[in-house]
Amino acid sequence: MYNLLHELNVSLGDRSYPIMIGEGMLGAYDLSGYVGGSQVMIVTNDVVGPLYLEQARACFPGKSVDTVVLPDGEKHKDWQTLNLIFDALLEKRHTRKTTLVALGGGVVGDMTGFAAACYQRGVPFIQIPTTLLSQVDSSVGGKTGINHPLGKNMVGAFHQPEAVLIDTDTLQTLPPREVSAGLAEIIKYGLIRDTDFLGWLELVIDKLVTLDRKALAEAIFRSCACKADVVAQDERENGLRATLNLGHTFGHAIETYAGYGNWLHGEAVGTGMIMAADLSAREGSISQADYDRILRLVNKACLPDLPPADMTAADFMNLMAVDKKNVDGRLRLVLLRSVGDAVVTSDASPENLAATLKSFCRHER
Repeated sequence: MYNLLHELNVSLGDRSYPIMIGEGMLGAYDLSGYVGGSQVMIVTNDVVGPLYLEQARACFPGKSVDTVVLPDGEKHKDWQTLNLIFDALLEKRHTRKTTLVALGGGVVGDMTGFAAACYQRGVPFIQIPTTLLSQVDSSVGGKTGINHPLGKNMVGAFHQPEAVLIDTDTLQTLPPREVSAGLAEIIKYGLIRDTDFLGWLELVIDKLVTLDRKALAEAIFRSCACKADVVAQDERENGLRATLNLGHTFGHAIETYAGYGNWLHGEAVGTGMIMAADLSAREGSISQADYDRILRLVNKACLPDLPPADMTAADFMNLMAVDKKNVDGRLRLVLLRSVGDAVVTSDASPENLAATLKSFCRHER
């Protein structure tokens, strides 16, 4: 038996879909009602597959279920690995009535969604995220894609899932680094939209780090509710949704510089949020006390607060120039107007940005 703890809806008209959050969901919750045809292709990786593939199969009674197992890791989020999904779909003769299922973390979810957006010009897919980061962020909202050597997530499509099934039991097998990576995205929601949530996180952060089940379920629900609300208002990131990228411009630069997979996405976002907070303080939007509060919470989540030791300000500027938010060659950053209120701006002082980069690039201090 499963225990359905929370259910919420991403409101997008006839493309709306549910998010189900609970315990013991894998293997027990029937997802066949979200499959229009008879064929299902589960996409997973060689770490998650041995743990949860058979349970995922059981979620589709009466359906013909095939599987494809990808190599694990951000470094495989590329065209070559994406083609493994297309190879499997074609070899197994999946039609445009097939449904893809993403079983894994953010890499699997992004690639499966992108494959679904492309295969026979678009087929449905379902998200079954198994990492904290993918449960609270990447599985919701329909952003799909792969990395390019010059920039993260630069090739992709918006393609909403049919449903998102979150089994919090899968988090009990996560390594500590993956837990911290997910906490970065959770903290982000408090910083950009919800000061009450931020205050709650400060009270329970130690419980979240140690995988307390009750605290985790509540954090996942509140994070998903925040993301669902933003996506419902701005599906294709024309304004409000871009604020969800707090810390990501700095963070993506770190990921690209370090080599995909050497820094986890959430680790880079954690450092990026601190850098964004530092720049926000230099711009006069938040106080030094606010900055110290943010730094303290990121540290308690066991996230790094400095970029790679050999990364320079010039490295940051070169890599941040390749960012999806940029318009007409102008660097656009997500900064804090105050704690709980974020803005996308291209008006940050170049001198303040340079000072932030200098203070975080260790050998340039």
